[in-house]
Amino acid sequence: MASSLFKVLLESSSNIPSSTRNLSLVANQIGQHTAKWMQDTSKKSPMELINEVPPIKVAGRIVACEGDSNPALGHPIEFICLDREEPAVCKYCGLRYTQGHHH
Repeated sequence: MASSLFKVLLESSSNIPSSTRNLSLVANQIGQHTAKWMQDTSKKSPMELINEVPPIKVAGRIVACEGDSNPALGHPIEFICLDREEPAVCKYCGLRYTQGHHH
C-alpha cells in the first residue's frame, strides 16, 4: 500500500522541477489516499482491530509494553501500572493489560 502511494507521488512529481518542493502536492496525494481508505467500510479500522485483542493478564503490578517482540516493529517502552481494577491501556499501541490476580 505504501509503495503504491510512493510510486504515485514519484510519478506525479516528475512534472515539477527538482529544485522546487511542492508540499501541497504531497499533502493532496496523502489526503486522497486517506479519504479512499476511510470510505472502505468493509475493512476494520486499526482501533477496531486492537480492541478485538483481549486484555493481557500479567502477574506483576507493572508491565513494560513494547508493542511487538521485534524492536523494529514496536514503539518506545511504556511502563504501565496495573493498580486499578479496569485494564490499563498502552498509549502507543492500545494493548490492554490487567493483573492476573488483583490485590
